[in-house]
Amino acid sequence: MNNYTFMCLAVPARVTVIEGDEAVLDYGGVTRKANISMLSDVKVGDYVLVHVGYAISKMDEEEARETLKLWDEMLKAAP
Repeated sequence: MNNYTFMCLAVPARVTVIEGDEAVLDYGGVTRKANISMLSDVKVGDYVLVHVGYAISKMDEEEARETLKLWDEMLKAAP
């Protein structure tokens, strides 16, 4: 039997537009839509964590920027 550990990733993004239960999110210059129905208090300018097309939590701007900086560093270090 194989012993695998799987990790789920949630990516931070900034809310730019809200349209009902969907929001347009900015992932550092790339925009995509995601469902925000799991969160009741999202507004334009907020940062959210997105997993498989759903915003699963809010995060403060400082934490979001630090996380995005780490993502950028990892991508630059990849072969």
